[in-house]
Amino acid sequence: MCILKPHAAGPGSSSDCLCGPFGSQPDCVTHLFRLDADAATIAETFGAVRGDDPWPGGHVAPSSFAPVITAGRELIPGPIRSRGRRRITPRMWGVPPPPSVQYDGRNAVLTVRNPHSPFWIGNLRNSEFRCLIPATAFMEWSAGVDAQGRRKQMWFAPTDQPLFAMAGVWKDSEVPSFALLTCEANAALRREGRERMPAILPADPGAQELWLYGEWRKAEALLQPYSSSLMRPVERGPTN
Repeated sequence: MCILKPHAAGPGSSSDCLCGPFGSQPDCVTHLFRLDADAATIAETFGAVRGDDPWPGGHVAPSSFAPVITAGRELIPGPIRSRGRRRITPRMWGVPPPPSVQYDGRNAVLTVRNPHSPFWIGNLRNSEFRCLIPATAFMEWSAGVDAQGRRKQMWFAPTDQPLFAMAGVWKDSEVPSFALLTCEANAALRREGRERMPAILPADPGAQELWLYGEWRKAEALLQPYSSSLMRPVERGPTN
């Protein structure tokens, strides 16, 4: 998992990231993504109930709220008695860390690197806790720095899905929150020095259905690198 300790919030800020089991230093992933679609378009694309919370579109940064698509109970999870209807709910990006790590409001867990860790596996085995994270592009930091010592933002998007879903998992504590599932980087991202990438679900609606409702053994098989042939670099959009 990736625990972020931001210097400043918002797009373009630099961050210190402790990855792995609370402190090793491999590869930090996906600190920004974009969702350039309004709530009505998101609801129509993913067959979800829109709800009352507007979403005008723009950047999603750590500790900010974003539209998340769930299919279980909204706040009080439990055994699913019947297949729940998809709905859009606002959730904060970043889950408070395990009790062994003191939570200071800034060190939220953004990504899931090891889904079998005790912190995550109970939620992931219960499909009610899995969710879809809509997006139109995601950002990865470059491996090197420029002459000013700054890392470059690299933005990517699928070519076959203008509006796509990343695999997510949610938890509730102080606030309703979510984290992104990650997988090995595809060839395109490995060329840029990345080891991990967000787990993007295929365009097939059946993949979304499996992630939201399927048994974990089958749903876990979706955590695969997205094909490099179906990805392209994109320009960074306007900052919101």
